[in-house]
Amino acid sequence: MTTQTTAADSPSPRKDKAPTGLLSIPEGPARALATGGGILTVISSFLAWTWTAAFPGDLTVYGYPGGLQWLVLISGALTTLYGLASYGVKGLRSLAPASADAALKFASLAAVATTWYTLFAISNTLGGLANLEPGGWIAGIATLAAFIGALALPFEPPHTYPVDSEDSGWEQFKHRTRNGLTIIKGAFAAEEPPIPRKLNSSVEILVIIAALALGLMVFTYGIGTEYDELFIGFLITVGFGFAALSKAGLVAQVSTYTARHRNVTLTGAFLAAAAFPFTQSDDQYATIGVYILIFATVALGLNIVVGLAGLLDLGYVAFLGVGAYAASMVSGAPTSPFDIHLPFWGAILVGAGASLVFGVLIGAPTLRLRGDYLAIVTLGFGEIFRLAANNSDGSSGPDITNGSNGISSIPNLKIFGFDFGIEHSILGQPIGRFANYFFLMLLITLVVVLVFRRSENSRIGRAWVAIREDETAALAMGINGFRVKLIAFALGASLAGLAGTVQAHVTYTVTPEQYQFANSVPPNSAFLLAAVVLGGMGTISGPLVGAALLYLIPNKLQFLGDYQLFAFGLALVLLMRFRPEGLIPNRRRQLEFHETELDPGETPPPTVLSKTGV
Repeated sequence: MTTQTTAADSPSPRKDKAPTGLLSIPEGPARALATGGGILTVISSFLAWTWTAAFPGDLTVYGYPGGLQWLVLISGALTTLYGLASYGVKGLRSLAPASADAALKFASLAAVATTWYTLFAISNTLGGLANLEPGGWIAGIATLAAFIGALALPFEPPHTYPVDSEDSGWEQFKHRTRNGLTIIKGAFAAEEPPIPRKLNSSVEILVIIAALALGLMVFTYGIGTEYDELFIGFLITVGFGFAALSKAGLVAQVSTYTARHRNVTLTGAFLAAAAFPFTQSDDQYATIGVYILIFATVALGLNIVVGLAGLLDLGYVAFLGVGAYAASMVSGAPTSPFDIHLPFWGAILVGAGASLVFGVLIGAPTLRLRGDYLAIVTLGFGEIFRLAANNSDGSSGPDITNGSNGISSIPNLKIFGFDFGIEHSILGQPIGRFANYFFLMLLITLVVVLVFRRSENSRIGRAWVAIREDETAALAMGINGFRVKLIAFALGASLAGLAGTVQAHVTYTVTPEQYQFANSVPPNSAFLLAAVVLGGMGTISGPLVGAALLYLIPNKLQFLGDYQLFAFGLALVLLMRFRPEGLIPNRRRQLEFHETELDPGETPPPTVLSKTGV
């Protein structure tokens, strides 16, 4: 028996308080200042910022932005759009289904951060702010004005928790409830996330395609930045720009559409990734692309162990090494101790099978441990593998791996007569060696994604989640915890071995130093675990995005030298502080990290039930 409480009977304590801005400026002038600053920022990007072309990008041209000015133009345009949307301009309201004011704050932050970073970079390169032309000063003042105006706007921090595109229908239903009880529409309007409106299926699919195309454009631009200052400005703009879109509610809206059209989203993402080599004029950046896919595939396999089953594995990179070594030994390499040359299908089965066997052998005696004890044992396994491979040189141990020299001169793959080591032409576009391996690795990534998705939604996948949430309760309900965890360990290991097979042929050489717990070059166990946590544990797209960032950013920050890891670590700390659930989180984890915070002395709102409540 339940009772029904209406919003009128029990108003939310949060709605009784008028939201206030951070600065004491009237709302009208503040909104005008923010919008006008955005417009002026756009105009300033078409002016000259320096008198000399010595600064990269040539910012001396009037009427055409160059280099970092394009990023300022984008952030300024975003500020202008959300400034007009905050006025309720017809046709722009759909850009901010959650909160235009919150989005305006982060859009203006993107503009001011990118602009002033550019001004200081110009000063550092050319020798002082005296080298700035009027356009640079106008941009600096305009972005500061827009940011001040945005800070003064009153707004309630919006809840923009998306419907998880990887949740089942039941999970999506529970997303619209609190504590399993249906919320009356309208009650606690300031606390419940807006439900995106349902559009025509064709329109929703077009929105998904547009989002994927935008993602491809952003990734292609970021991976192809020509100089260091441009890449740092790109990170600033994309970071705060994504925050603006998230606060506006667009990210949640697109997530809802992808949940309704999962197969379309998966196919579109695959096609968008496949289009990447055709956006490049040479094979240079395809090299980074294929390594990102290898890193991402291994991270997705680790996500089964850590994200679904909740097993902290600190030696996971060893399974990648087992697969790489096993495949290289049977691929006809002249330095291999075995005179065996199997075709690709045989090598990939040997690599995945060897990792599977090692996963079972290591997991069987150790998976009865929990928590930190399991983490220490897996860390020890990773080091044991590296030391064993280093000592198996014929003098310190059996002659299997050639010791520290590794197995070199691994031949390129040939599948049905297609040689991956030579350049081919597809649709008139020359495709080099790394692009060939990019397409192969993309197919393997698709297989891993399908395995993860099918496993997650299966009976064994739900058992993994039960073990992760509360192993004692899961055991009490009849789940065989040891068997379930061993399956997760073995499956994750075999997926890592699958990627290791391709890695061995891409790099030509397999050495023990490639598979340490932590070094400056991923993949290693520390970076793999960081990719899962950073991207979002328990999701498919999270580790893929996290792995791409963790590989791309250090590759682009090499100019920092000894400060590279410091800057990278600082960025991770800040990200975990402000978004601990990850970039693309599982909805359950997101709600755990962002429970409603009440002011001191404030009582939580009463539970609101419907007639169908339990």
